[in-house]
Amino acid sequence: MAAASRWVRDHARRLVLAVAAAFALVAVSTAPAAAYAPVGVVHTERVQAGPYTVTVGFSEWPLRAMQSLDFTFAPDGGIAGKDGTLTLDGPGLDADDRETPLVRHPRKRDIWGLDVQALPESGTWSFTFDIDGHAGHGRGTLRGVGVLDQPGPPLSISWAVCALPPAGMLAYLAVGWRRNKPSEKVATLI
Repeated sequence: MAAASRWVRDHARRLVLAVAAAFALVAVSTAPAAAYAPVGVVHTERVQAGPYTVTVGFSEWPLRAMQSLDFTFAPDGGIAGKDGTLTLDGPGLDADDRETPLVRHPRKRDIWGLDVQALPESGTWSFTFDIDGHAGHGRGTLRGVGVLDQPGPPLSISWAVCALPPAGMLAYLAVGWRRNKPSEKVATLI
């Protein structure tokens, strides 16, 4: 009887340790997945928007057309009690995309920003800030932001290369369809 109770205690202890180890493993393995990559600002510019000074940050520099990057807009003194709009001006921009409200960056909640945005064409761009806050209204423009050509091959060549595997698959299926003649097989079944 004593040996049986000792056996149960030993196995219960092992079971508890195994469950604790499993929970620890799950907790350790999900922590990196729950974390997000911080915004890495590699270049900044300062803009005076009336009484407000705004630091504009870019996650890539130099800027290239059609390349996704993060923009951050950090006014001195923080964004508490302030709101405003951002007006973009540059080549190839739709009228709908020119003006946007300044909102918190989704991965850096203490400043305004744009997450994973791409400028559509190369050329000279400007960013205009209209900010309202405790010190009143302010307007300032960051002018002459140069955007280089899109990295990599032209889009037409990229699309042509990407279309080759589906086109090959369709050709393969068409040849197989013709060789098997499923219409004749269906006719013999009916």
